[in-house]
Amino acid sequence: MVKFSKDLEAQLIPEWKDAFVNYRQLKKNVKEIKLKISRNPEETQYKHEFGSSLLNPIRSIANKITTRFRSGGVQTEIIQVRSRNSGGDEEDLYETELVQLFSEEDEVKEFFSRLDEELNKVNQFYRSKESEFVERGEILNKQLQILLELKQIIHERRRKNLQSRLDAGALPRSNSSSVRSSHHSEIYTETDETLPDETPAATNDMLAALERNGVNLMAGSPAPTKTKKGKTKMAIRVDIPATTPTRTITAVTSMLWEDLVNNPKKESAGDSINRKKIQCAEKIIRGAFVELYKGLTLLKTYSSLNMVAFTKILKKFDKVANQQASESYLKAVKRSHFISSDKVVRLADEVESIFTQHFANNDRKRAMKFLKPQQNKDSHMITFFVGLFTGCFVTLFGVYAILAHLSGMFSARTEAGFMETVYPVFSMFALLSLHLFMYGCNLFMWRSTRINYNFIFEFPPSTALKYRDAFLICTSFMTTVVAAMVIHLLLRSNGFLPQQVDAIPGVLLLFYIGLLICPFNIFYRSTRYCFIRVMRNIICSPFYKVVMVDFFMADQLTSQIPLLRHMESTACYFLAGSFKAHRYHTCNSSKLYKELAYVVSFLPYYWRAMQCFRRWLDEGDVNHLANLGKYVSAMLAAGARLTFAMQPTQLWLVMVIITSSIATVYQLYWDFIKDWGLLNRKSKNPWLRDDLILKNKCIYYVSIALNLVLRLVWVETVMHFNLHTVESRLLDFFLASLEVIRRGHWNFYRLENEHLNNVGKFRAVKTVPLPFREMDSDD
Repeated sequence: MVKFSKDLEAQLIPEWKDAFVNYRQLKKNVKEIKLKISRNPEETQYKHEFGSSLLNPIRSIANKITTRFRSGGVQTEIIQVRSRNSGGDEEDLYETELVQLFSEEDEVKEFFSRLDEELNKVNQFYRSKESEFVERGEILNKQLQILLELKQIIHERRRKNLQSRLDAGALPRSNSSSVRSSHHSEIYTETDETLPDETPAATNDMLAALERNGVNLMAGSPAPTKTKKGKTKMAIRVDIPATTPTRTITAVTSMLWEDLVNNPKKESAGDSINRKKIQCAEKIIRGAFVELYKGLTLLKTYSSLNMVAFTKILKKFDKVANQQASESYLKAVKRSHFISSDKVVRLADEVESIFTQHFANNDRKRAMKFLKPQQNKDSHMITFFVGLFTGCFVTLFGVYAILAHLSGMFSARTEAGFMETVYPVFSMFALLSLHLFMYGCNLFMWRSTRINYNFIFEFPPSTALKYRDAFLICTSFMTTVVAAMVIHLLLRSNGFLPQQVDAIPGVLLLFYIGLLICPFNIFYRSTRYCFIRVMRNIICSPFYKVVMVDFFMADQLTSQIPLLRHMESTACYFLAGSFKAHRYHTCNSSKLYKELAYVVSFLPYYWRAMQCFRRWLDEGDVNHLANLGKYVSAMLAAGARLTFAMQPTQLWLVMVIITSSIATVYQLYWDFIKDWGLLNRKSKNPWLRDDLILKNKCIYYVSIALNLVLRLVWVETVMHFNLHTVESRLLDFFLASLEVIRRGHWNFYRLENEHLNNVGKFRAVKTVPLPFREMDSDD
């Protein structure tokens, strides 16, 4: 049977861990009471005389019945829990007084004092989160009312336009019934029909209707105005985040236009409110309701788990102290705010009703798919296939190594052609599979340490990868690749010309590209499309808004520059048709190929720098500009190393040492201080940080040293070892693999630091910026 402390640890909300009952500490207090009782001689003698008797349970029940009859049928209270009000109904504090004397009075007092502190802490946190969610619910209701009003006005105007065109004979008569039969709830569906552009008259009607409700929608920054009756109308702006290139370009253009013109003409409200903005606003509000419901669900879980914790620890105390204190204290717990308040339950029911009516077309089942997405259950078949593909990979790789040795594949006669043609493709697959394997290890470690990576990356729980899924993708991927390598080697050994078999790696590459973009719901389609979407956001930086998963993936690309170089070589080899004539020197001698090498080496750093620039524009934090400087220094170092490889002169050697040293120091500082949050001199853990997830501190010191060593692998580029083609390529592959391993190692601590930041702010649900906001103005 699983102990409750472990069960509580597994079920609690990681970001709210510090706000839960400290069950372990309360257990320690109970153990101290138990030790004190065992040290009491009288108690020990009593236990010696009666402890081993089989009649003890009967005696215990008889004593309870006797005590109850002596007290006239009323159980004697041994504790008294009082609530002290220190500033209104919101500040009830609980204190426990001992009515009956205990032989271990100090330990019992300490236990109940600790219990009171935990109860007050839980109550205080619950009140703060409850008020936060209630306030958010009120704001969302206002946002929804504005949205519904706008949609109703647009709907009515569209109906009038169609009716007027129908009366003028512009539309067939059969459309009349469809217009009149349209129900009011149709405007709440997710996919609205295409609405015609609003005319000035429609805009005026829209504004007039909104003004009747006391809302004035403006595009600029007007001040609140007074109505004839003296009521204030609040100016509201439709604020759609610039998350796409179109919105970003529009926002920048508007900003530049306002800067160029001294007295820019204010955009009219009709221009700022259109069908597309209303649809975007509806999507944002829908997401905000989903996050609100998620927060309410978490708060209900928080309440129930803490109630169980109080019940368990009080029963444990009764058992150890041989008293009946749980009933009295649990009455106080049930009267406390986190149990007695029903605001969260009522608000959750209200959110369900609103979401079902306005965002799911009165389909409750459809609404609950958004509000309570079901997580995919772990399948034993996935574990089976992981083991199967792992065994196949090991076997095929052993077969390949033996065949390569027997056929003399790496002899001086064949090594050059193989290393220039087939090696780049297979090494590209190997580096990618190694990265997938490291990601699977990251998922396993994050799950084991209760790091909420799905929340950090904003992955939907229904489609998020688990570590078994990552291992399945990795093992199946590598099994296919090694099988293709064995087939290629067998055909070469049986006398087939290189021109006839070197197309196999290209066919394998096309197969995986086709699988990546396959529209059918097979082999993790949601994950594949998420990857494509993230890559699109990275490539189009800085036009897309940068979220955690975007810059995390861009950081992975900075560690896969060798893979990108191999992709460049593969593309040149097959697109130029070199594989037909087996002229592998065509790409290496091309001037365009050498120039593209710089572009490929710079691109990951450029994308990451542009993301930092976009984040600085959105958030205004100068740390993002400092981070941008880190990637600029990395670009300079990569360019110097690439030039030195083509022109090994003394000047470029000095440039490589200078630029790479600066970039390495810059990167190490950012790794340890900013990304990992370590090397804090004032921390209670020397040179680490105050909060650590891993219990063994030595792991952090070893990780710092390991990251330092792996950051210095660029030193190999200035040593110039005298190696043959095979040894040189294998060394390059080994160093590229070390960088991938370093990145996987870096990933764990980067997300650990992000998770601890969320824990420090009790941030368990996403805050969605709302589309309609009040304008700041002076009266």
